Amino acid sequence: MSKKHPVVVVTGSSGAGTSTVKKALEAIFHRQKIKPVTIEGDSFHRHDREGMREQMALAVQAGVNFSHFGEPANQFEALEQLFRVYGETGTGQKRFYLHNDEEARLQGERLGIKLNSGEFSPWEEIEADTDLLFYEGLHGLVKTDTVDMTRYVDLKVGVVPVVNLEWIQKIHRDSAERGYSEEEVVDSILRRMPDYVKHITPQFSETDINFQRVATVDTSNPFIARDIPTLDESFVVIRFRKPDIRSTDFTNLLSMISGSFMSRRNTIVVPGGKMGMAMEIIMTPIISELIKQRREV
Repeated sequence: MSKKHPVVVVTGSSGAGTSTVKKALEAIFHRQKIKPVTIEGDSFHRHDREGMREQMALAVQAGVNFSHFGEPANQFEALEQLFRVYGETGTGQKRFYLHNDEEARLQGERLGIKLNSGEFSPWEEIEADTDLLFYEGLHGLVKTDTVDMTRYVDLKVGVVPVVNLEWIQKIHRDSAERGYSEEEVVDSILRRMPDYVKHITPQFSETDINFQRVATVDTSNPFIARDIPTLDESFVVIRFRKPDIRSTDFTNLLSMISGSFMSRRNTIVVPGGKMGMAMEIIMTPIISELIKQRREV
Protein backbone atom coordinates (compact mmCIF):
# COMPACT_ATOMS: atom_id res chain seq x y z
CA MET A 1 0.00 0.00 0.00
CA SER A 2 1.12 3.57 -0.66
CA LYS A 3 0.15 6.93 0.80
CA LYS A 4 1.96 8.80 -1.98
CA HIS A 5 0.51 6.81 -4.90
CA PRO A 6 -2.73 5.10 -3.77
CA VAL A 7 -4.30 2.22 -5.69
CA VAL A 8 -8.11 1.83 -5.79
CA VAL A 9 -9.61 -1.41 -7.09
CA VAL A 10 -13.17 -2.22 -8.12
CA THR A 11 -13.45 -5.93 -8.81
CA GLY A 12 -16.33 -8.05 -10.00
CA SER A 13 -17.11 -10.70 -12.59
CA SER A 14 -18.29 -10.09 -16.14
CA GLY A 15 -21.79 -8.63 -16.11
CA ALA A 16 -21.66 -7.86 -12.40
CA GLY A 17 -22.12 -4.11 -12.77
CA THR A 18 -18.65 -2.75 -11.97
CA SER A 19 -19.35 0.01 -14.51
CA THR A 20 -21.89 1.51 -12.08
CA VAL A 21 -19.21 1.88 -9.43
CA LYS A 22 -16.84 3.21 -12.07
CA LYS A 23 -19.29 6.01 -12.91
CA ALA A 24 -19.71 6.88 -9.22
CA LEU A 25 -15.96 7.09 -8.70
CA GLU A 26 -15.45 9.10 -11.88
CA ALA A 27 -18.00 11.61 -10.56
CA ILE A 28 -16.03 11.85 -7.30
CA PHE A 29 -12.77 12.32 -9.19
CA HIS A 30 -14.32 15.09 -11.29
CA ARG A 31 -15.78 16.99 -8.34
CA GLN A 32 -12.59 16.78 -6.30
CA LYS A 33 -10.31 17.54 -9.26
CA ILE A 34 -8.49 14.22 -8.88
CA LYS A 35 -6.43 12.99 -11.83
CA PRO A 36 -6.60 9.17 -11.97
CA VAL A 37 -4.98 6.69 -14.30
CA THR A 38 -7.71 4.19 -15.19
CA ILE A 39 -6.73 0.57 -15.78
CA GLU A 40 -9.20 -1.81 -17.41
CA GLY A 41 -8.93 -5.42 -16.30
CA ASP A 42 -9.41 -6.74 -19.85
CA SER A 43 -6.12 -5.12 -20.85
CA PHE A 44 -4.29 -7.76 -18.78
CA HIS A 45 -5.75 -10.72 -20.64
CA ARG A 46 -2.99 -12.85 -22.11
CA HIS A 47 -4.61 -13.28 -25.54
CA ASP A 48 -6.48 -11.07 -27.98
CA ARG A 49 -9.87 -12.19 -29.32
CA GLU A 50 -8.51 -14.39 -32.09
CA GLY A 51 -5.81 -15.85 -29.85
CA MET A 52 -8.38 -16.63 -27.18
CA ARG A 53 -10.52 -18.52 -29.69
CA GLU A 54 -7.50 -20.57 -30.71
CA GLN A 55 -6.60 -21.36 -27.11
CA MET A 56 -10.16 -22.37 -26.27
CA ALA A 57 -10.29 -24.67 -29.29
CA LEU A 58 -7.04 -26.31 -28.18
CA ALA A 59 -8.41 -26.66 -24.64
CA VAL A 60 -11.55 -28.38 -25.94
CA GLN A 61 -9.43 -30.82 -27.93
CA ALA A 62 -7.31 -31.53 -24.86
CA GLY A 63 -10.35 -31.86 -22.60
CA VAL A 64 -9.18 -29.16 -20.18
CA ASN A 65 -10.91 -26.09 -18.78
CA PHE A 66 -9.89 -22.69 -20.13
CA SER A 67 -11.65 -19.36 -19.63
CA HIS A 68 -11.15 -15.61 -19.26
CA PHE A 69 -11.51 -16.06 -15.50
CA GLY A 70 -8.55 -18.41 -15.14
CA GLU A 71 -4.87 -17.83 -14.51
CA PRO A 72 -3.59 -19.22 -17.86
CA ALA A 73 -5.66 -16.64 -19.76
CA ASN A 74 -4.41 -13.65 -17.78
CA GLN A 75 -1.20 -11.86 -16.85
CA PHE A 76 -1.60 -11.87 -13.06
CA GLU A 77 2.10 -11.24 -12.47
CA ALA A 78 2.10 -8.17 -14.74
CA LEU A 79 -0.96 -6.72 -13.00
CA GLU A 80 0.54 -7.27 -9.56
CA GLN A 81 3.75 -5.63 -10.77
CA LEU A 82 1.80 -2.59 -12.02
CA PHE A 83 0.13 -2.15 -8.61
CA ARG A 84 3.49 -2.46 -6.84
CA VAL A 85 5.43 -0.16 -9.19
CA TYR A 86 2.70 2.47 -9.26
CA GLY A 87 2.48 2.45 -5.46
CA GLU A 88 6.23 2.91 -5.20
CA THR A 89 6.83 5.41 -8.02
CA GLY A 90 3.55 6.58 -9.56
CA THR A 91 4.64 5.07 -12.88
CA GLY A 92 3.96 1.94 -14.89
CA GLN A 93 2.62 0.73 -18.21
CA LYS A 94 -0.92 0.39 -19.50
CA ARG A 95 -2.74 -0.65 -22.65
CA PHE A 96 -6.35 -1.10 -23.79
CA TYR A 97 -8.33 -4.10 -25.00
CA LEU A 98 -10.46 -2.94 -27.91
CA HIS A 99 -13.92 -4.45 -27.48
CA ASN A 100 -15.49 -2.99 -30.62
CA ASP A 101 -14.81 -0.99 -33.79
CA GLU A 102 -15.52 2.35 -32.10
CA GLU A 103 -12.95 1.74 -29.36
CA ALA A 104 -10.44 0.62 -32.00
CA ARG A 105 -11.07 3.77 -34.05
CA LEU A 106 -10.71 6.14 -31.09
CA GLN A 107 -7.52 4.54 -29.78
CA GLY A 108 -6.09 4.31 -33.28
CA GLU A 109 -6.70 8.01 -33.86
CA ARG A 110 -5.15 8.88 -30.51
CA LEU A 111 -2.02 6.87 -31.25
CA GLY A 112 -1.88 7.51 -34.99
CA ILE A 113 -1.93 3.82 -35.93
CA LYS A 114 -4.37 1.29 -37.36
CA LEU A 115 -6.09 -0.85 -34.72
CA ASN A 116 -8.83 -3.46 -34.98
CA SER A 117 -11.60 -4.66 -32.71
CA GLY A 118 -10.51 -7.58 -30.54
CA GLU A 119 -6.88 -6.47 -30.40
CA PHE A 120 -4.81 -4.73 -27.73
CA SER A 121 -3.38 -1.26 -28.14
CA PRO A 122 0.41 -1.06 -27.69
CA TRP A 123 1.82 -0.78 -24.15
CA GLU A 124 2.48 2.85 -23.19
CA GLU A 125 3.79 4.69 -20.16
CA ILE A 126 1.27 6.00 -17.64
CA GLU A 127 0.97 9.76 -17.86
CA ALA A 128 2.91 11.77 -15.31
CA ASP A 129 1.50 13.37 -12.14
CA THR A 130 -1.60 11.22 -11.62
CA ASP A 131 -3.15 11.26 -8.15
CA LEU A 132 -4.13 7.59 -7.95
CA LEU A 133 -4.49 4.39 -9.94
CA PHE A 134 -8.06 3.19 -10.48
CA TYR A 135 -8.51 -0.43 -11.61
CA GLU A 136 -11.86 -1.86 -12.72
CA GLY A 137 -12.13 -5.47 -13.82
CA LEU A 138 -12.13 -9.16 -13.00
CA HIS A 139 -8.96 -9.79 -11.03
CA GLY A 140 -7.99 -6.77 -8.97
CA LEU A 141 -7.77 -8.72 -5.69
CA VAL A 142 -6.59 -12.13 -6.86
CA LYS A 143 -4.34 -14.22 -4.63
CA THR A 144 -2.55 -17.31 -5.90
CA ASP A 145 0.55 -19.27 -4.90
CA THR A 146 2.69 -16.72 -6.74
CA VAL A 147 0.82 -13.38 -6.63
CA ASP A 148 -1.10 -11.35 -4.08
CA MET A 149 -2.69 -8.20 -5.50
CA THR A 150 -4.15 -7.20 -2.14
CA ARG A 151 -0.74 -6.23 -0.72
CA TYR A 152 -0.61 -3.17 -2.96
CA VAL A 153 -4.24 -1.93 -2.89
CA ASP A 154 -5.39 0.92 -0.63
CA LEU A 155 -9.16 0.69 -1.24
CA LYS A 156 -10.79 -2.62 -2.22
CA VAL A 157 -14.35 -2.53 -3.58
CA GLY A 158 -16.39 -5.53 -4.75
CA VAL A 159 -19.51 -5.59 -6.93
CA VAL A 160 -21.40 -8.85 -6.57
CA PRO A 161 -25.01 -9.33 -7.68
CA VAL A 162 -26.64 -12.56 -6.58
CA VAL A 163 -25.52 -15.11 -9.12
CA ASN A 164 -28.82 -15.51 -11.04
CA LEU A 165 -29.05 -11.74 -11.50
CA GLU A 166 -25.43 -11.67 -12.63
CA TRP A 167 -26.17 -14.30 -15.25
CA ILE A 168 -29.25 -12.42 -16.50
CA GLN A 169 -27.16 -9.26 -16.91
CA LYS A 170 -24.42 -11.14 -18.74
CA ILE A 171 -26.82 -12.94 -21.10
CA HIS A 172 -28.54 -9.70 -22.08
CA ARG A 173 -25.34 -7.64 -22.34
CA ASP A 174 -23.38 -10.15 -24.42
CA SER A 175 -26.35 -10.78 -26.69
CA ALA A 176 -27.25 -7.12 -27.26
CA GLU A 177 -23.83 -5.45 -27.23
CA ARG A 178 -21.43 -8.14 -28.42
CA GLY A 179 -23.58 -10.14 -30.81
CA TYR A 180 -23.32 -13.53 -29.09
CA SER A 181 -26.21 -15.99 -29.26
CA GLU A 182 -27.90 -16.99 -26.02
CA GLU A 183 -26.45 -20.49 -26.41
CA GLU A 184 -22.92 -19.07 -26.71
CA VAL A 185 -23.37 -16.97 -23.56
CA VAL A 186 -24.73 -19.92 -21.55
CA ASP A 187 -21.81 -22.06 -22.75
CA SER A 188 -19.43 -19.32 -21.61
CA ILE A 189 -21.04 -19.22 -18.15
CA LEU A 190 -20.71 -22.98 -17.74
CA ARG A 191 -17.13 -23.07 -19.03
CA ARG A 192 -16.07 -20.32 -16.63
CA MET A 193 -17.63 -21.82 -13.51
CA PRO A 194 -14.54 -23.67 -12.16
CA ASP A 195 -12.42 -20.53 -12.57
CA TYR A 196 -15.23 -18.39 -11.13
CA VAL A 197 -15.15 -20.44 -7.95
CA LYS A 198 -11.34 -20.50 -7.80
CA HIS A 199 -10.41 -16.94 -8.76
CA ILE A 200 -13.45 -14.62 -8.68
CA THR A 201 -15.42 -15.54 -5.56
CA PRO A 202 -12.47 -15.54 -3.09
CA GLN A 203 -11.75 -11.88 -3.88
CA PHE A 204 -14.87 -10.79 -2.03
CA SER A 205 -13.40 -11.97 1.25
CA GLU A 206 -10.66 -9.37 0.71
CA THR A 207 -12.78 -6.31 -0.08
CA ASP A 208 -13.19 -3.31 2.21
CA ILE A 209 -16.69 -2.73 0.84
CA ASN A 210 -19.04 -5.03 -1.11
CA PHE A 211 -22.05 -3.86 -3.08
CA GLN A 212 -24.38 -6.79 -3.70
CA ARG A 213 -27.54 -6.21 -5.71
CA VAL A 214 -30.48 -8.47 -4.86
CA ALA A 215 -33.55 -8.51 -7.12
CA THR A 216 -37.03 -8.34 -5.60
CA VAL A 217 -38.56 -10.10 -8.62
CA ASP A 218 -38.33 -13.77 -9.62
CA THR A 219 -34.92 -14.60 -11.12
CA SER A 220 -35.06 -18.31 -10.39
CA ASN A 221 -34.46 -19.26 -14.05
CA PRO A 222 -32.04 -16.68 -15.48
CA PHE A 223 -31.86 -18.45 -18.83
CA ILE A 224 -35.45 -17.57 -19.75
CA ALA A 225 -35.63 -14.07 -18.25
CA ARG A 226 -36.94 -11.61 -20.83
CA ASP A 227 -35.41 -8.53 -19.27
CA ILE A 228 -32.99 -7.39 -16.60
CA PRO A 229 -34.63 -6.42 -13.28
CA THR A 230 -34.41 -2.66 -12.89
CA LEU A 231 -32.68 -0.90 -10.02
CA ASP A 232 -36.10 -0.07 -8.58
CA GLU A 233 -36.85 -3.81 -8.56
CA SER A 234 -33.94 -4.55 -6.25
CA PHE A 235 -32.10 -3.74 -3.04
CA VAL A 236 -28.37 -3.28 -2.63
CA VAL A 237 -26.69 -4.96 0.33
CA ILE A 238 -23.56 -2.99 1.29
CA ARG A 239 -21.17 -4.88 3.52
CA PHE A 240 -18.20 -3.22 5.23
CA ARG A 241 -15.32 -5.50 6.12
CA LYS A 242 -14.79 -3.47 9.28
CA PRO A 243 -17.70 -1.56 10.83
CA ASP A 244 -15.49 1.49 11.35
CA ILE A 245 -13.88 1.54 7.89
CA ARG A 246 -12.42 5.03 7.39
CA SER A 247 -14.71 6.17 10.29
CA THR A 248 -17.90 5.55 8.30
CA ASP A 249 -20.91 7.18 10.03
CA PHE A 250 -23.71 4.65 9.68
CA THR A 251 -26.26 6.86 11.42
CA ASN A 252 -25.56 9.59 8.89
CA LEU A 253 -25.89 7.14 6.00
CA LEU A 254 -29.28 5.96 7.24
CA SER A 255 -30.51 9.54 7.54
CA MET A 256 -29.28 10.52 4.07
CA ILE A 257 -30.55 7.47 2.15
CA SER A 258 -34.33 7.14 2.40
CA GLY A 259 -35.58 3.58 2.83
CA SER A 260 -32.23 2.22 4.04
CA PHE A 261 -31.74 0.04 7.11
CA MET A 262 -29.04 -1.90 8.96
CA SER A 263 -29.25 -5.70 8.67
CA ARG A 264 -26.02 -6.37 10.61
CA ARG A 265 -23.55 -4.22 12.52
CA ASN A 266 -21.42 -3.93 9.37
CA THR A 267 -24.15 -4.10 6.71
CA ILE A 268 -26.51 -1.46 5.36
CA VAL A 269 -29.30 -2.17 2.85
CA VAL A 270 -30.47 0.55 0.44
CA PRO A 271 -33.14 0.66 -2.29
CA GLY A 272 -31.67 -0.24 -5.67
CA GLY A 273 -32.54 3.13 -7.13
CA LYS A 274 -30.28 4.76 -4.54
CA MET A 275 -27.23 2.61 -5.36
CA GLY A 276 -25.30 5.33 -7.21
CA MET A 277 -26.07 7.86 -4.51
CA ALA A 278 -25.01 5.45 -1.76
CA MET A 279 -21.74 4.73 -3.55
CA GLU A 280 -20.88 8.41 -3.81
CA ILE A 281 -21.85 9.17 -0.19
CA ILE A 282 -19.81 6.24 1.14
CA MET A 283 -16.74 6.57 -1.03
CA THR A 284 -16.34 10.36 -1.24
CA PRO A 285 -14.83 10.76 2.26
CA ILE A 286 -12.68 7.65 1.80
CA ILE A 287 -11.22 8.94 -1.47
CA SER A 288 -10.79 12.39 0.08
CA GLU A 289 -8.77 10.87 2.91
CA LEU A 290 -6.53 8.98 0.48
CA ILE A 291 -5.82 12.19 -1.45
CA LYS A 292 -5.26 14.16 1.76
CA GLN A 293 -2.69 11.62 2.91
CA ARG A 294 -1.02 11.70 -0.52
CA ARG A 295 -0.63 15.47 -0.41
CA GLU A 296 0.73 15.42 3.13
CA VAL A 297 3.52 12.94 2.33
